[in-house]
Amino acid sequence: MKKIQIFGGGCAKCGILYQHAEAAAKALGLDYEMEKVSDYEKIAEAGIMATPALAVDGKVKLEGRVPTIEALKELLK
Repeated sequence: MKKIQIFGGGCAKCGILYQHAEAAAKALGLDYEMEKVSDYEKIAEAGIMATPALAVDGKVKLEGRVPTIEALKELLK
């Protein structure tokens, strides 16, 4: 099971990234778990400097932008 984490303080872009990541995971037929991380201490511990950010299985894959669903599919493979 893939663990997909969305880091951010609740901004609109964070919500869009969550929706896009979930759509990409479903389109790929992945067994996954989604988590929103809004605690700034946890965001800093992950080494994230810009939100929204996405981590897959504990590895930060992107920061500071919202990619397309197609681009997210590539990151989730």
